[in-house]
Amino acid sequence: QVQLVESGGGLVQAGGSLRLSCAASGLTFSSSPMGWFRQAPGKEREFVVVMTMGGANITYADSVKGRFTISRDNAKNTVYLQMSSLIPEDTAVYYCAARRPTIPSGIYYYEVNYNYWGQGTQVTVSS
Repeated sequence: QVQLVESGGGLVQAGGSLRLSCAASGLTFSSSPMGWFRQAPGKEREFVVVMTMGGANITYADSVKGRFTISRDNAKNTVYLQMSSLIPEDTAVYYCAARRPTIPSGIYYYEVNYNYWGQGTQVTVSS
């Protein structure tokens, strides 16, 4: 059974930083494209950043480019999202997503491309 468990959310002042973690189990993590998505109150879930299985290709949403950094540690089956210069508009529930390994593999931008989701972690940025 595949599980994705996010952690690291919380309340932070504008301009601050947080690092989210997503620990995966039950899948071949090193072969899985990964992504972070978020859902703000009253809004649809949106993509934040996605990466290929090897991490060579990464795409950030324009709203977070230059402020957020995704990374993965395949030895720990964990993907991270380092968030800096946070603004109130970043307030949302953040979800980690994994795609079942396929051949060929690539980079995937849409929710429907992902097979597995974490439970989400709340990030609140105060002004």
